[in-house]
Amino acid sequence: MKATFITSVDQVKQLSSEEKEKLQPITDQFVFRSNDYYLNLINWADSNDTIRKIIIPNEGELMEYGHWDASDEETNYVVPGCQHKYGLTALLVVSEICGGYCRFCFRKRLFIHKEKEAMVNPQPGLEYIRQHKEITNVLLTGGDSLMLSTKVLKSIIQQLREIDHVKIIRLGSKLPVYYPMRIYEDEALLELIQTYSTPEKRIYVMAHVNHPNEITKEAKKGFDTLIKAGAIVLNQTPVLKGINDSPEVLAELLNKLTYTGVNPYYFFINRPVAGNYEFVLPLERVYNIVEQAKSKTSGIGKRVRLVMSHSSGKIEILAIKDGKAYLKYHQSKEGNYGQVMILDCPEDAAWFDDLPGNENYWNKQKVKNMN
Repeated sequence: MKATFITSVDQVKQLSSEEKEKLQPITDQFVFRSNDYYLNLINWADSNDTIRKIIIPNEGELMEYGHWDASDEETNYVVPGCQHKYGLTALLVVSEICGGYCRFCFRKRLFIHKEKEAMVNPQPGLEYIRQHKEITNVLLTGGDSLMLSTKVLKSIIQQLREIDHVKIIRLGSKLPVYYPMRIYEDEALLELIQTYSTPEKRIYVMAHVNHPNEITKEAKKGFDTLIKAGAIVLNQTPVLKGINDSPEVLAELLNKLTYTGVNPYYFFINRPVAGNYEFVLPLERVYNIVEQAKSKTSGIGKRVRLVMSHSSGKIEILAIKDGKAYLKYHQSKEGNYGQVMILDCPEDAAWFDDLPGNENYWNKQKVKNMN
């Protein structure tokens, strides 16, 4: 089953002429992309349908809010196409294309700006990884790593497997729910995973499932084929206003994932990225939703962590109570892993930078010159 990719709202037959006209100024600024499989998951009679909100542009995208690189990723580049923020893990930004463009994407800049962060030629990054033996994990990201042809993906993975100190290869992808047929119909992809995901060195697929409605029969088949091929599948999603901001929805997501054999990994706080205003929730509300959801799932589901992917590191939210946020560095760019922070938490705080006193725990870094 082949999906037809759609790159203009004018091609979405379910939208009226009036809706398309209203969306035009938004898509002039923020690119639209989807496919017929994913659009057919939408209940078009419901203007608040969750899948619709994930993929169809919204007027809030034009509101003045946030900035392009909310986590200062540009400061993490060590060579073109390769980020090295945490000691053990390197990111190869290998694609500027996704199966669909989520309206809350934290890397919208990849699809808009003329500057190229993703590298068709990953060799500078691969050479950097060869020279840094502390790197045991490499994440192929973008964009969507599974939008690469299997031939290109195989070339990169083969080269990574020739580097002895790289033990884990991660593939960041939303295709298991955007376009699951790309997975279960591609025998060469499954053979690639079977070959290079070994008992000593595993391939992990970092899935992006935002809502239980995305876990269709086709998606389950995609997950099943990945698991049978030897991949370990994890899931991460931001908690988003209007999409999954209820304990019942998040609990259903956790349960469906674990029933399918997908391990819940992270719940993210939505980053303050330009165009994402419609999806913003206060930290305290997100924390309470997540805790209530976890009370409705098994111990396997409860392993999920609620974090902010901040410029200074991954900051885990341990608790928010009585106007105080209890936080810990789950990953740290500056080496202070495990640092516990207790900060005042205003009711409208939606990001680490909104918490009074946050500046005492990190230093804003400058962009590295890679020339």
